[in-house]
Amino acid sequence: MSNAMDIDHDVPTILSSLRMESDQELAPLFYTMEDLWERKLWHQLTDTLKELYSDERSKPVRLRVFTQFIGSFESKINQLSLVSFGLAASQQCGNYTEALEFLTGIANKVNTDEAQDAYVYSQIEIARVKLQLNELQDARELLDKSSKILDQFDSIDPIINAAFYGVNSEYYKSKADFSTYYRNALLYLACINLEDLSLLQQQQRAYDLAVAALLGDKIYNFGELLLHPILDSLKDTEYKWLCDILFALNSGDVNAFEGLCGNLAKQPLLQNSLPFLRQKICLTALIEAVFQRPTSSRTLTFDTIAKETQLTEDEVEHLVMKALSLGLLQGHIDQVAQTVTVTWLQPRVMNKAQIESMRQRLIQWDDEVKQLGEWMQDAGKEVWTSA
Repeated sequence: MSNAMDIDHDVPTILSSLRMESDQELAPLFYTMEDLWERKLWHQLTDTLKELYSDERSKPVRLRVFTQFIGSFESKINQLSLVSFGLAASQQCGNYTEALEFLTGIANKVNTDEAQDAYVYSQIEIARVKLQLNELQDARELLDKSSKILDQFDSIDPIINAAFYGVNSEYYKSKADFSTYYRNALLYLACINLEDLSLLQQQQRAYDLAVAALLGDKIYNFGELLLHPILDSLKDTEYKWLCDILFALNSGDVNAFEGLCGNLAKQPLLQNSLPFLRQKICLTALIEAVFQRPTSSRTLTFDTIAKETQLTEDEVEHLVMKALSLGLLQGHIDQVAQTVTVTWLQPRVMNKAQIESMRQRLIQWDDEVKQLGEWMQDAGKEVWTSA
């Protein structure tokens, strides 16, 4: 009891010391925190702390504010907020090992039935530090454990979802699992405000997503990324060519792709994957060729496919079998007639040009229905009259 009283007695002194060490423009926040602490207005105090921690000028004192001030009433405030303050404070630790020890201590404090959201948040962030320490297996186990806890929640705070998908994307990036990285990175972006990322962070994320989209062996529809504003961060930069290649792939434009291939030498990983990328553009060209045709005309000859994909007819059957095995389309090959009949095409996110193409097909379909109706009316006049 005496220790708690000593801490309470020292709080004004601690805040005074921190205030004097901080940027003078932060002084009003420290005065407000002292007033709210004395009146035990924990919710308002939490909001003021959020304001302090969100200010870049508070970085030098964040760790001491957490350990010397917040620690005196940590059980009184929202535990998810407590973890958030701890995460910001941990950035001032000397190294990742110290940060891991610091965050583990916080996780142990919030590991209660009432604060499982805060606990899982801390576990996810500990996994992030584990990745920095190259302890990949431990990080994966923590993320899997966190996923099971999250599955039990009826609702999840966006900050937790963002952390979960963000750390997962970092893990899969380290494993060079491009397809899974791509999915998790897009989910991460769906959980945050893009403005919360600096321009440099946006460019790095956009670059990584573009490379993952190109190299992912399960990614053949790039619409979701192409429509995302994060790609705008690469415009007017030396990496604009990545966006151009993505657009070429998405539209199945073989000529545009070949014209941009010279840029691949700027990224050795892409240059070394050129045979795979050439197969990918052929597959997207096949998909686009089918997509542009009405469902009533989706029997394509080998010759048509060869022209659309710029392959020889001998290579067409293998390409179609690859598309079938990847689940990009369904149908059958008639080797005798040298035709491919497509009965289903994988759903895709369309860009504006593809939406316009679909609109034109709907207009055409509407005209055909009208013509059929007029023909039936004319052909059936005698029947209607007799009736």
